[in-house]
Order: sequence, then structure tokens, then C-alpha cells
Amino acid sequence: MPSKVERTTLSVKDFGPIAQAEIDLRPFTVFVGASNTGKSYLAILLYALHRFFNRPGVASGFLSRRETTRHGVSGQQAEAINQWLQQNETAAKREAGVALPDDLAVLVRPILRRIGESSALLDEEVKRCFGLEQSADLIRQPAGRCARVTLRRRCGDDCTSWPGYDFAISRKNARLSSSFPANMPLRARAVTRRQFGLQLLLTRHRARKLLHPTELTELADLTVPFTAGSVVRPVYYLPADRGGVMHMHRTFASSLISNASLAALRVEESPLPPLSGVLVDFLVGLINLDEKRKSTGSDELAGRLEAEILGGSVRIRESAFGYPSFHYQPESWQRELALMNTSSMVSELAPVVLYLRHIVRKGDVIIIEEPESHLHPQMQIAFTRFLAAVVKAGIRVIVTTHSEWVLEALANLVRLSDVPKSRRSKVDAGGPALTPDEVGAWLFEPKLRPKGSVVKEIPLDTVRGTFPAGFGDITENLYNDWATITNSLQDPA
Repeated sequence: MPSKVERTTLSVKDFGPIAQAEIDLRPFTVFVGASNTGKSYLAILLYALHRFFNRPGVASGFLSRRETTRHGVSGQQAEAINQWLQQNETAAKREAGVALPDDLAVLVRPILRRIGESSALLDEEVKRCFGLEQSADLIRQPAGRCARVTLRRRCGDDCTSWPGYDFAISRKNARLSSSFPANMPLRARAVTRRQFGLQLLLTRHRARKLLHPTELTELADLTVPFTAGSVVRPVYYLPADRGGVMHMHRTFASSLISNASLAALRVEESPLPPLSGVLVDFLVGLINLDEKRKSTGSDELAGRLEAEILGGSVRIRESAFGYPSFHYQPESWQRELALMNTSSMVSELAPVVLYLRHIVRKGDVIIIEEPESHLHPQMQIAFTRFLAAVVKAGIRVIVTTHSEWVLEALANLVRLSDVPKSRRSKVDAGGPALTPDEVGAWLFEPKLRPKGSVVKEIPLDTVRGTFPAGFGDITENLYNDWATITNSLQDPA
């Protein structure tokens, strides 16, 4: 269990194959378990929550579009706003935010409590990400009557002060609700007075001391990151079979272009199969890449992946139709190869390079399904160590995996954090030390009663040197089968 008190917790019940789950979202979060136990379901749900809470002007969705009632502001509240804006000028406070004085918090809390008016927006995002026509299809079968998702940002030892969001999906509708205890202190993302228009608006309305609802939602928007926790971050999803999708993107783009005139008239005859939102977003991200696009600041990480694992560089070239084509140039080669002519390892990891170089920034979240796909065990270990470096660079990572090598490599890096820093230089673990606060491994275990998977945290086993997920039992069973076969050969009777 992490030692830090402040964290984001996601609880899920009767959602897809999942009967029950409660996880803490940490900088490096790992989902492991048998197939069809809900790892991707939970990963896609997290993607949808990130998309919902990170959309521009999130608080504006809490208000009716017709609401125009201005809110009275006392001279004391106006002065509190001015003082708060002056506090924001201190750069050192911007990462942790700035506490809202009570005079401001009393204006913001009613707006946050009305998040239920955004139920339809979250429902649409969930359906889009899963590629479903109705969210009721996500309710666990056969016994589930309602799927429930609860998000909590734990702000202290006193559970009565935790803000939270609850999303319930029934056969009839989907409803979002929120809870903001009266004793919960509010913090807001720090901005400069130049970035925030409320200073000028207050000056303009000082005679009447009135604020328009949109002016209050501007303030409420700044508090949402401190109520929804780590899901208020930009997120990117790299689906399984990334290599196949990379090869598919040219066909996808060409089909859209060649059928553009027909698409609006005969959508039902589209040559493309229905795609989930995570896959569409991934394809759009690839199509929008430009070799001249400015680096995101993660270019050093992308270069490290190319040098240490790929043994060459991934390039973008613009085709005659304007969309990108992708190439790989091995070290010491004079020419490039089309990505479709490279190894499956290169095809699988090329999107990671491109996203780090051109899209993902510090503070973002990247979800990677099956990072071990098409990688030799030694490369799986190397890539896990690389992802640890990505986390240390300030990018949060969520992975789904079936690999024992991934878990053991990660366990070594967590164990390394127990070694005093003065002695770590003598230990070559191949990657940076990660504390238990930074890593969480969660096992998706199938159950018969209730039928569905139950998700529980896997504690680090310091004796076996892994996060035990049952892989050792599989190895032992194989050895027992071998022993039985061998004994039968030695005993003909």
C-alpha cells in the first residue's frame, strides 16, 4: 500500500467482465490477468474518463445553456479574488495549485455539485470509446443490473472530505452524480492574471459587483483537477496490434478520400467496418503527424528507444496525398525501409516513438496495450525499463500485459528503491528505481461466484522477485506434465 495519503481511486462494479474492482491510479499502473477478464475494458474506461474530464471548459457543461442569472459578489469576495490572483503569480505554487479562500469556495461549490447535468456527455464519450450504440451493453452479464463507476480523489486521512464522481449505467439510462463535502477545501490550478480574465471582469463590474455564470465556471474549471485527481490529464491510447494498425492507416485514409463523395449519401454502405473510439483516435493521431511538427519535449526519450531497442530511427515522410507514410532506417544503413517491410518488433514500437516525439508531453498519460507484443523476452525487459524512464520523466503510464518478464523487470526496479542511493551506482538494474508509491500492479482474476473477474492489487514478493500473477503455477504445471510423461517412459508397466 502506498505511503502517500493523496491518490486517485477508481472503483468499478458489474462493468463488462468485471464483477468488482478498486484500484489506485499511480504513475506506473499495470493490469495483468487471463484473457477476457476485463483489462482492456478498464483501460478504455480510464481513457474515456480522461477524455471527459480533460475537455476544454469542463465546468461549463455543469450549467444550463440558458442560465444568465448574475451572481452578487460582495466587496470582500472581490478583494479575495484579487488577492488569490496575486498569490498565483508565485511560480513555485503552480504545480500544487493555490487554496481558494472560503469567500471564493462558496461560489464554486454549487457549480461543481451540478456535474450531473453532464451525464449525457460522459455517456456519449464512453459509448464512443467502446464503439457501442448503447452503454447498457457494458453491464456485466448475466446477473448485473447496473454498472457502477466511482472516482475518488483521496485528499487526506479523513474520508468525509474526499470529493468524488459516481457514474451509474442502467438498462434505461446513464446518470452522473458528484459529491463535494462542505468541509472539503478547494484548490485551483494556478494561473497568472494575464491568463485569467476574472480580474478585468471584476474591475468592469465593480460598481454592480456582479459575476456572469460563465465567469464563475472559468474559476470552477481551475478547481476540477483537484477534485477528479489524475484523470484530469491529456491521454493517449496505443491499442493492441499497433503494427497492424500502422499498416492499415494508409488504407483507412485512402478509403476515406476515395469514398468522400459517397460517404455523406450512403453511410450504411461505407467500406469501413465500425471502429471503436480508441482506434479512431489512434488512427487520427497517426494521420495528423507531420515530419515538421515541433517536438513535444519527449524527443530524448524517443531517441533513446530508437537507439537502445530498435537499433535504428523511425521517420515520417509526406505522401503525394498529404498524409504521412512511415519508414525505418537501421543503424549504418544508407536507405530507409517502409515500415511494412520491417520486423514486427519495429512495427509495434514505432508508434511509441512517434507519439513520444510528436504528441505526448510531460504530465500526460499514455495507455499501452500488451507492450510485450512481438518482443523477445530480453526486449520485453528492456522496454519495461524504458517505460520506467518515461515515468521518471513525468509521463504517467498504464499498461495491460500477459508477460511475466514485464512484471519481474518492474519488480527489480521497485526493489532497487530499497537500496540506499549511495550504493545504487554499484547495482546495475538497467533502469531507474521506482518507489512503491509510483507502481501498482493489479490482478484480474476470474471467479465463478459472482461470475466475472475480481481485481485486486498484487503485492511485491521480495522472495520470488516478482509481482506474483500465477505465471509460476503455469510453469510448475508444465514441469509436472513433463515429469509424468518421463515417468511413463521409464515405467512401461
